[in-house]
Amino acid sequence: MSNINETPDESLHGLAHVDEKYKDWFLDYASYVILERAVPGVEDGLKPVQRRILHAMKEMDDGRFNKVANVIGQTMQYHPHGDASISDAIVNLGQKDLLIETQGNWGDVRTGDDAAAARYIEARLSKFALDVAFNNKTTEWQLSYDGRKNEPLALPMKFPLLLAQGAEGIAVGLSTKILPHNFCELIDASIKYLRGKKFELYPDFLTGGMIDVTNYNDGRRGGKVRVRAHIEEKDKKTLLIKDVPYGVTTTALMESIVKANDNGKIKIKKVVDNTAKDVEIEVQLAPGISPDITIDALYAFTDCEVSISPNACVITADKPVFMGASDLLKYSADFTKELLRRELEIKLSELEEKWHYTSLEKIFFEKGIYKELEQKHKDWETVLQAIDKGFGPYKKQLKREIQREDILKLTEKPVRRIYRLDINELAEQIKGIEADIKQVKHDLANLTDFAVSYYEGLLKKYGKGRERKTEVKLFDTIQVQQVAIANTKLYVNRNDGFIGTSLKKDEFVADCSDLDNIIVFRRDGVMLVTKVADKTFVGKDIIHVDVFRKGDERMIYNMIYVDGKTGYSLAKRFNVTGITRDKEYHLTKGEKGSKVHYFSANPNGEAEVVTVRLSPNCAAKKKEFDFYFETIPIKARSSMGNVVTKWPIRSVKFKEKGASTLSGIKIWYDDAVGRLNTEQRGIYVGSFEGDDKILVFYKNGTYELTNYEITNRYESNDAVYIEKFNPERIVTAVYFDADKKQFNVKRFKIETQTLNNKFSFIKEGANNYLELVTTQAEPVVILRTGKKRSPEEEEIALHETYEVAGWKTVGTKIAGDDFVSIELITEDEEAEKEEDDEGNIQTELF
Repeated sequence: MSNINETPDESLHGLAHVDEKYKDWFLDYASYVILERAVPGVEDGLKPVQRRILHAMKEMDDGRFNKVANVIGQTMQYHPHGDASISDAIVNLGQKDLLIETQGNWGDVRTGDDAAAARYIEARLSKFALDVAFNNKTTEWQLSYDGRKNEPLALPMKFPLLLAQGAEGIAVGLSTKILPHNFCELIDASIKYLRGKKFELYPDFLTGGMIDVTNYNDGRRGGKVRVRAHIEEKDKKTLLIKDVPYGVTTTALMESIVKANDNGKIKIKKVVDNTAKDVEIEVQLAPGISPDITIDALYAFTDCEVSISPNACVITADKPVFMGASDLLKYSADFTKELLRRELEIKLSELEEKWHYTSLEKIFFEKGIYKELEQKHKDWETVLQAIDKGFGPYKKQLKREIQREDILKLTEKPVRRIYRLDINELAEQIKGIEADIKQVKHDLANLTDFAVSYYEGLLKKYGKGRERKTEVKLFDTIQVQQVAIANTKLYVNRNDGFIGTSLKKDEFVADCSDLDNIIVFRRDGVMLVTKVADKTFVGKDIIHVDVFRKGDERMIYNMIYVDGKTGYSLAKRFNVTGITRDKEYHLTKGEKGSKVHYFSANPNGEAEVVTVRLSPNCAAKKKEFDFYFETIPIKARSSMGNVVTKWPIRSVKFKEKGASTLSGIKIWYDDAVGRLNTEQRGIYVGSFEGDDKILVFYKNGTYELTNYEITNRYESNDAVYIEKFNPERIVTAVYFDADKKQFNVKRFKIETQTLNNKFSFIKEGANNYLELVTTQAEPVVILRTGKKRSPEEEEIALHETYEVAGWKTVGTKIAGDDFVSIELITEDEEAEKEEDDEGNIQTELF
């Protein structure tokens, strides 16, 4: 309440007009909506709600699917809005089929069907998401809205996610619309950018269809794309719409067709939705109506064609910025390169620290500095100083100063016995660490090559099945009568030299489109590319024919040919990414008499092994040998190749496939939940690839071999031991025989190979159970027998006392009913401490 003695001006002092407050409030609200709700961040391509969902799912991730309702609850710890917005965002992410694996009814963007309720559907992070989106060591954090949790400012995304998924949002006075692009093409473009090459990016939609990108304008404001559905002519009275344009549902499309018919734009008899796994809308024409004219009318007057105006706007340094798709990709590639650099630097720091301590440990034991622990120093500080002084002559060998913590860590190590073998092992460890350090430094010095290799790994691991789904075409040149992709079949007559779609009695090659180009290789070493036709003569002795995919750098051709002039046989590996149609290219030197001995096409650049047999009449001493294509580099198709032999070749036969280049997956076992994982939770099991198996032992005396799928579940209460299976390892087991009331030892090798079957390796009996099992090569145990309060202890080397026998044998008695316990001395206890009569610590070499 104002003072009655104050003047009116004095009583209003410090107050603001409503219009001034409204101006501030509006700006605050607009900024909040732009920054915190509608527009994605440029670093990871995510809106805040999406980022919080992924962060929450990462915290929940254990390899299993989680109810979406639970994910929503977890996300609400970070997101200050209701569950409806979170639910919609999760469904949107799941339908993009990239970061989230889904289970249940997640709806259908093509038909417009909604997803089931959150309590009925499940989700988990995809392996791709786990690979590219998370790394706590390179993540910057902030407090959540209520200050109780930490959440990422941006995820360390090593992939152009924003361009892959697309984004759409409406804020106050601002909107963004970024169209999705093709997964493989984004990686190829990132590699080209890092290599300093030009690249092009065009949208690609999961719904398929066709797109005209003439006015795309790199996704900037003012650009426009036209998107069409494929329409097939089933017969003269029926048309089939095989997909829907991006952003259009089958229901909306049918409604637009009915509306166009009602408005007299087209004449149809009936429209029927036959959509199931694939989209199919059947349009039945009115009598006497031309199907060709109707197709043009459908594009002109219905949602069979739509126009989309992109408007790429992102948040950069807390400000909305308009960028093009190329700029976004360049930023992502540079950001990824920087993240990889930071990861390498962190790895290098960890390796250097590991090298330092391992070197200290080696000097500590090798130079006898550990003996200072045996001396009668007056106090602990004196011991530490003596140890530090002992390192004096060797400090120049180290890369940093010795800290007090280093010495304390050495003295806290359990020291029992120290053999020369351990010092040699430490030396080997140091060599391995130095090799790793050298590799990391090399990668840092060649960061661009390392980033390119990273992208190539992503493409190889996740690119399959993510090929372009939307055709890029100029609509004004399209023949609408030939809309379908792969609407015909290609055949070949190798001997006569004909290819075409009408040779149905000859060898089938592949499904193709009337618009496809076909690549042909002949025995004389000539290659050409020609358009699909009913029947085309391309030359006799065809050795390979296929649909030509322009720009496919992963298709590698391996070839061995003889040069007609010199008689030398040469090998080459090459790709074909661009050509002039109907021009013949000589893959040999072009000399008369040249011919191809061997040819193979490898979609992923495989390098096989072949057996070369020389003519028996030649003077060569070795008339048969293996040739490894991996020994020669991939070059341009015009390269002549490497000499295989100067002697005449009789035959070249395929011997074996090239080795896989996929690296193994590192797996841990979380005994708390009985699940495998790749997030380093629990016990490290090993690195797995190919047909590797996991060996599990259970309390009831059974073992089981399984694959290494993350979805595997092992009952944590029953599983007592798990490791990567090695058939050469010897299993040592101690079990209780209830009938004889004794404990038996048996040593055996795993002889079975059947997966997911449990085999009992102890004597059958209702009360028999497994007491101990290990695959240590030289297991040593401490056996305690007698009275429980004061048992007698005996150290037994089981490998010296008990023979290896079959896995079905009963075993040999080790203890009777006076058994108290048995303890395995683990291999990671590198030394043990023993005291003599005077209390001095005695150490012995292993």
